[in-house]
Amino acid sequence: MDVTQLGEFGLIARIQQTLSSPSNPDVLVGIGDDVAVLRADSDRVWLATGDIQVEGVHFMQAAVTPFDLGRKALAINLSDIGAKGGRPRFALVSLALPRGLTVEFVDELYKGLKREADDFGTVIVGGNISRSPSGLFVDIFLLGDAPRNNVVLRSGAHVGDAILVTGTLGDAAAGLALQSDPGLSATPTYTLTAKAKLALPTPRVREGEWIGASHLATAMLDVSDGLASDLGHICDASQVGARVLAGTLPVDEENRALARSAQGDEWSFALHGGEDYELLFTAPAANVQAIVGGLANATGTGATVVGEIVPVDAGRRLILPIGVDVPLGSRGWDHLADQKRGFQ
Repeated sequence: MDVTQLGEFGLIARIQQTLSSPSNPDVLVGIGDDVAVLRADSDRVWLATGDIQVEGVHFMQAAVTPFDLGRKALAINLSDIGAKGGRPRFALVSLALPRGLTVEFVDELYKGLKREADDFGTVIVGGNISRSPSGLFVDIFLLGDAPRNNVVLRSGAHVGDAILVTGTLGDAAAGLALQSDPGLSATPTYTLTAKAKLALPTPRVREGEWIGASHLATAMLDVSDGLASDLGHICDASQVGARVLAGTLPVDEENRALARSAQGDEWSFALHGGEDYELLFTAPAANVQAIVGGLANATGTGATVVGEIVPVDAGRRLILPIGVDVPLGSRGWDHLADQKRGFQ
């Protein structure tokens, strides 16, 4: 079987089955989540994650500065640690370099990595360098930590919980569409906003750490593959269903218009575009006011209620503003599936 037939998440499940072994008491969460949770002592845990940027898949050299590439490569890892309620600490950066790459490119790449690391109190402590037969690879392993009781997993959602998301959705997907399709257009202001969200996402580390410390949320992850797909991960892990209200999604009107033009569906970028790196989390309805107000006061970031957790047999549904109830779907980004994603 070709790996594209199995897909990214099917392959992860297969690997998980292959590696199954007697449980290690120090591994609290292992394969199958974005972050491994490892016991440090009785009160704290280590959080371990890794992500890679591959030329020709995630970026094109001609379309991104090495400084911005460095920042984004680390930011998407920082986002994973934040989405567990943790604090990023130490990073290892491995590079596979193609022939002809300049030393100046690598200098600027590391300046971008260091800038992002400094912004979030992270130290780059090592890595590895190898030759690549084709494009550039930037592979990062990131280690964070957290009080054990502050870690928010994707498996804790309960029926009746509200579904919330920070910031806005779909802007990175709109930026990608505007960059790759000359037939699309938006106002100069929104074009700059959308392209900036694509090129330099803001990892919600401080927000995630605050949510974890508040003990008000029940499940959380970051929106990297699209809200519908990532909410599906919470539903799978928590054995629940979900109702999302399209009319409450924090989506710019221009984003909806662009999605309508590019995809024929005004909610497409918000639900399936990916690369938002906002936090998607659940919380008992009684905690919503405290979370929304407290998060805004502590970090300046807003959060919006976009739906509700329902019993698993109710499925995953999207309620359109006209009252029509349709399947939410889950066609987010899959790195191994036969699908195309443009380059930044």
